Amino acid sequence: MKRRVSCRILIKEARSRGLKFVYALSPGQDIVFSSSCDLTLLKRKLRQVSDLGCQAFAILFDDIDHSMCQADSEAFSSFAHAQVTVTNEMYRFLEEPPVFLFCPTEYCGSLCSPSVSKSPYLQTVGEDLLPNITVIWTGSKVISRKLSVDCLAEVESVLQRPPLIWDNLHANDYDSRRLFLGPFKGREPQLRSHLRGLLLNPNCEFEANYIPLHSLGSWYTAGKEERKDEECEYCPDRALSAALHDWMEELNQPLQAGRQSTRADQRSSASTTRCKTPDRSDCSSTFRGTSVVDKLPVFPLNSSSPPSSPTKAKGETETEKKRVNQSTQPNHQPQAPRPGAPSGGGRGQKAQGWALCGGKGLLSESQVRLLVGLYYLPHEYGPSAQKLLQDLSWLKANCHLVSSNSKKTPPQKIDEWRGRSSRVLSLCEDIAQLHCSVVGGANRAVLYDLYPYVWDLRNTALVAKAFICWLDGRVLSDSSTLGTWKNCFHWCGKTTGADLLGVESEPWVFKGGVSGEVQMLLPIGSSSELFTHPPPLFPTSRLYNIRPYHGKDKLELYRMVRQLHLRTQGGQESSLHPDVIGDRCLGPCLVLCPEYCFILEDELGVCGCVLGILDVRLFGKRCQASWMPAMRDKYPTKGGNIHPNTQDLIQLMEEDQGEYPESLLYHFPSQLRLDALPELVDVSVSRTLLTALLTALKANGSQGVFCEVQPTDRQRLEFLTKLGFLEILRGEARSREGVVLGRLL
Repeated sequence: MKRRVSCRILIKEARSRGLKFVYALSPGQDIVFSSSCDLTLLKRKLRQVSDLGCQAFAILFDDIDHSMCQADSEAFSSFAHAQVTVTNEMYRFLEEPPVFLFCPTEYCGSLCSPSVSKSPYLQTVGEDLLPNITVIWTGSKVISRKLSVDCLAEVESVLQRPPLIWDNLHANDYDSRRLFLGPFKGREPQLRSHLRGLLLNPNCEFEANYIPLHSLGSWYTAGKEERKDEECEYCPDRALSAALHDWMEELNQPLQAGRQSTRADQRSSASTTRCKTPDRSDCSSTFRGTSVVDKLPVFPLNSSSPPSSPTKAKGETETEKKRVNQSTQPNHQPQAPRPGAPSGGGRGQKAQGWALCGGKGLLSESQVRLLVGLYYLPHEYGPSAQKLLQDLSWLKANCHLVSSNSKKTPPQKIDEWRGRSSRVLSLCEDIAQLHCSVVGGANRAVLYDLYPYVWDLRNTALVAKAFICWLDGRVLSDSSTLGTWKNCFHWCGKTTGADLLGVESEPWVFKGGVSGEVQMLLPIGSSSELFTHPPPLFPTSRLYNIRPYHGKDKLELYRMVRQLHLRTQGGQESSLHPDVIGDRCLGPCLVLCPEYCFILEDELGVCGCVLGILDVRLFGKRCQASWMPAMRDKYPTKGGNIHPNTQDLIQLMEEDQGEYPESLLYHFPSQLRLDALPELVDVSVSRTLLTALLTALKANGSQGVFCEVQPTDRQRLEFLTKLGFLEILRGEARSREGVVLGRLL
């Protein structure tokens, strides 16, 4: 009963707004066309909706198997004959309603066998389907890059009627990492006179469809104009600018999820249907009505912290104050000219060039243009995305110019590499700021629909930015004695998404969009588990950065690990030497292999780090030769005022340098250690930080990496397991209870 009432209201509301509500059924999966019982059930279903006031219907036979059961094979001459017979009967049963749509199984040129003009299936449809029934068509492909009058003339001739275009240009239900915010494009305005109609299948996210629908309106208006002057002709770029101008006002309105607003001009909602792609067979509605609004959570996302009880919120505020007050490191001048240098300043001092992103702000038009360029159209990227991918590809192909062991490179070549690098870093920073503005913006409805995509791209851009910074002076060229650099040119296989996305390819051939393209340009791009994760439940507007370690970071890192150690000891200060914790946890890596250390920082400063060792065997020898003697001199066993606990830690340092089994190092020659402050709001950046290190290790030839974890540290065990790490050793690890997790690269 509730469904009938809701459906009646929906039909009435659509009619009052000048919209046609079309009720569609897809009976093709289980219907027996020759069964009178099945036809009776189908008629009963259609009659129920007709009695509610519906006057438009559709029978859809897309994306189903062509085979028929034995009974149907005996009753009908072909699959098309069976579909047409049932469709005609339903049409007559409903007394020939003014709108009745039929979607054939061969609904685009690429699905026709052997071709559109010679398809027996389409010929049967054209000859036997009643003339007032409209046939749905998507073009030459499921998602057609272009639709022209010439290509429609052929199908119109076969179907013996103008088709109705079901346009999947902006449908994104086949790729969870892509949105299509670009204008309606690639469709000649003259098509109108050759069509019975056009349906735009939109993005699944309601708020992402403003520009597609706005520009569709411009296209439709241009097609109706009789004047031939330039201003009346449809131009996608002009349509995009006009749509952006109008969208900007709405983007900064205080709309809540479900489009709740204090303004009186509530806009009507629209129902959307699924994309006719092979990936989906279900039909889910994204209609937004008042009954749905009450069920949507609306979180107070105007700060960088998730919603919590007043007590917890106060505690978190006090924690942040401690993080600010504990900073004692003086501000440093930025280091040039190499990109990725630390911004200087201790915890609590704003990173240079950053602005705090908490609170609700306004999205600028330049940021929205960047967003549209990054999520443009299925066959085409916008200017910002094209430039990003071009520069990244060039930097990757020419990174030997700035390798750590290359022969002398002409200064102008180095300048060119660093110039392109600066452009990429700047764009990655713009993406981070875009993420910050979307989360901190006033329009919560836009946030909830766009956040998963902007968050995903932000994380991928963080890895790319860190990796480009790392390449300069740290990557090994193919002259390396390790002999591994040649393999790095197989980072992303033989082709990229741009190569696969040709005119003749469907967009789902290469998934991921710009995020996927950037991912595949990285050494570990094929490891999807490092990049594809659901976004956090509570979005945060905090601005994060990942970069390679520099010497001036040592003091802040030592302070951070000392703080973490004190928390495990109940927070009580001890008489330990202030460096002893850092010397044990971080010192060997920071001194002997600083090129595999990455820093995570937010607006307050350093909040995490990850340390890597490329070759554990060689590292152990170097520790015994230089690091341990230096520690014995720094913490002498005789004389002085050395605390007994310090001596225990010195002993642990020596035990840390024990050897791992050769069976482990053969497959996993590299090692890592990850540390981050527990008040880190967006835990996904820890995964991104670890991914940055794995990218560097892989680029310099590592084939596997391991990490030692205490079995009681369930949170870290779960974190690493989700990233593809598997338990390798238990009991043979150096810690008596340690568990060694490893993953191949």
